[in-house]
Amino acid sequence: MTQIVKTLSEISAQYDALFVDLWGCVHNGVKALPEAVAALQEYRKGGGKVILVTNAPRPFESVERQLMRFEVPDDSWDAIATSGDSARSAMFRGAVGSKVWFIGQPHDQSFFAPLDLIDDPAEIIQVPLKDAEGIICTGPADPMADPDVMRPQFLLAKQMGLKLLCANPDIIVDRGETREWCAGALAKLYTEMGGESLYFGKPHPPIYDLARRRLSALGSIVADDRILCIGDGVLTDIKGAMGEDIDSLFISGGLAASETKTGEQPDPEALSDYLQKEMSSPTYTIGFLR
Repeated sequence: MTQIVKTLSEISAQYDALFVDLWGCVHNGVKALPEAVAALQEYRKGGGKVILVTNAPRPFESVERQLMRFEVPDDSWDAIATSGDSARSAMFRGAVGSKVWFIGQPHDQSFFAPLDLIDDPAEIIQVPLKDAEGIICTGPADPMADPDVMRPQFLLAKQMGLKLLCANPDIIVDRGETREWCAGALAKLYTEMGGESLYFGKPHPPIYDLARRRLSALGSIVADDRILCIGDGVLTDIKGAMGEDIDSLFISGGLAASETKTGEQPDPEALSDYLQKEMSSPTYTIGFLR
């Protein structure tokens, strides 16, 4: 059974590093969440390291610029690991071929920026679906549209035997008060239709390997039992932490606010029912990061 806590400080002394989700935890897709920022700042003052681990399908530099726009101060975190960087590494290693059909919005073109960390990277060319060797998906072209609108194209892609590289395994995200579809919803549909999807963000191992590398680059060698994962997605943040055998803090006031009846804190009975239904076992739960 998960332990409900009121503040991060109740448990943070047990951990030397935090792997923290962004959307729904540190910001709401529009602006920073002040209590969350303050909690991370306080944790860092005590010597702890904060790695922001996000399923954003973009390079970490792009996420850093976004944090500045949302007024998330840079003294609340140490490094950023994005699913975009993890997926880009695979793309430039030729995971889905050189000629790719791109699904996403114009602002996600930064996904194709050169990646200097790869020796002899594949030359990636964006082409129409009929000419493609693989698919790169950073998210729906229209995040408000039902994923089913992609069925005709996905049927052709499946018949062509194309692999889909999913740069963001999230199914949905809340931008302020608006709920949007993410790349994970399209990858899920493609898999259900018989296609093959490749995932690189939470809950899959590659992004945790990247987060550990980001942590090590700070000069901090931290054992897994001294890391705490924080996030509001049981199917991404908490499932990923469970798969890595890392303790987790579930933010119930994010994506599952309704199901857990979270005001300031979750309703214990509703929380228990929700976690049981989702077969999820976070170490701790809190209404909001504070």
